[in-house]
Amino acid sequence: MTRFENDNADTHPAMLELEPDEYAWCQCGRTKTVPWCDGSHEGTGIEPQTFVVQEKSTVAICNCGLTDTPPFCDGSHAEIE
Repeated sequence: MTRFENDNADTHPAMLELEPDEYAWCQCGRTKTVPWCDGSHEGTGIEPQTFVVQEKSTVAICNCGLTDTPPFCDGSHAEIE
């Protein structure tokens, strides 16, 4: 993955309690609603990573864009700290 070039990006994951639902994680780095897709990828050829949460759970969502396990944090942000 490529480091997000976005003023809203962060070097630490978002620890979020998610309800059962389908989510769209931004992969282009243009979103203003990090970590979620807001449609800013239009025309880039990059699509959001969608995933389904089956039961309410707390997850670490990548905010830096470097993860190898999107949308979940894998600790890759340690390279940029």
